[in-house]
Amino acid sequence: MSGKGIDNSASQVPGNDGRYVIVITRWNEEIVTGLLKGATQALAEVGIEGEQVEVVGVPGAFEIPLACQAAAQRSDCDAVVALGAVIRGGTPHFEYVAGECTRGIGEVALRTGKPVAFGVLTVDTLEQALERSGDDEENKGAEAAMSAVEMVNLLRTLRD
Repeated sequence: MSGKGIDNSASQVPGNDGRYVIVITRWNEEIVTGLLKGATQALAEVGIEGEQVEVVGVPGAFEIPLACQAAAQRSDCDAVVALGAVIRGGTPHFEYVAGECTRGIGEVALRTGKPVAFGVLTVDTLEQALERSGDDEENKGAEAAMSAVEMVNLLRTLRD
């Protein structure tokens, strides 16, 4: 997708019959709407849509890990995709929220043994967030969704 790493675009990752929960924040709605659009389009490109995808909302990025944990603990959830945006301001709030969100998401994946894809933007400016949530191949929501699909496929192979 971005050309800066592994190509996990829809053309490279086969779909599956998994069920995915996408956790989105209501904060920074314009950006998160773009991330969600990218994620759902990428999933649809590999045949994952309809009842296979559930979207739930939380107030802000700090609440993402708890919702991810609740989703990952469900027997009908194969992976979680976390989408949000934390934009740096003039106070230490950015570091606290971004750090706790990141740490919490990682802990959920390790505790539950289910993929929790990280699509939470941590950026310095609104412009950077808009660049990463736009309607193009740089959309980080799409990248996170494809990472979740790839990890479901990998874990199924490793656990068989």
